[in-house]
Amino acid sequence: MQARNSADKQNDAGSKPKPSFTETGRRAQIVAAAIEVIAEVGYHGASFAKIARRAGLSSTGMISYHFDGRDDLMREVVTEVMRLGEAYIRPRIEAHEAYADRLRASIEGNLDLLAEYPHHLAAMVEVLTHLRGDDPGVVAFLDHAESLLALQVEQLRKAQRAGEFRDFDPWVMIRAIRAAIDDVVRRATRDPELDVRAAGRELADLFDRATRRTP
Repeated sequence: MQARNSADKQNDAGSKPKPSFTETGRRAQIVAAAIEVIAEVGYHGASFAKIARRAGLSSTGMISYHFDGRDDLMREVVTEVMRLGEAYIRPRIEAHEAYADRLRASIEGNLDLLAEYPHHLAAMVEVLTHLRGDDPGVVAFLDHAESLLALQVEQLRKAQRAGEFRDFDPWVMIRAIRAAIDDVVRRATRDPELDVRAAGRELADLFDRATRRTP
């Protein structure tokens, strides 16, 4: 009897082979199309047929081949927007040393991201609004958001210890900043004429005054 190799054993265990370069590209193409369609017609209007047409696919079967149903695709949409936001904003923050400059870069970066990629954030808002609260995509997003808030809170505490920022509750301040940014995102989904970059600068000025230690 011939011994089976490790690949056979892995396949028997139910593990999926690593996707090829072509498959990875196709998945990214489908996710990009889904983001555009969801942003334009909403969560419920984003059928596989519309997404397939936007992606230039011959049938919806290509979507079903790459994703285990609608919820799987929606979770991937959230993951992609989170990845984009991290890659876009983090370098802008890390380019500065002063805590005040890093805070400004974070606030303006969030809303510059919205200006450059309006479909991405609009789609994520739609998806998160409609997925169940215990859905893995929602749980992953909330965990990611909380971990980012915790890091930002620690940055505020460091700024206070360094004497750059005045005394305040860092958790209260960070949640106020996050709520202000999220409100601009919600407004932008209803008002495409909103100047989100100007809103970002205004919020950055506001929270700069709210956090700085004054003589």
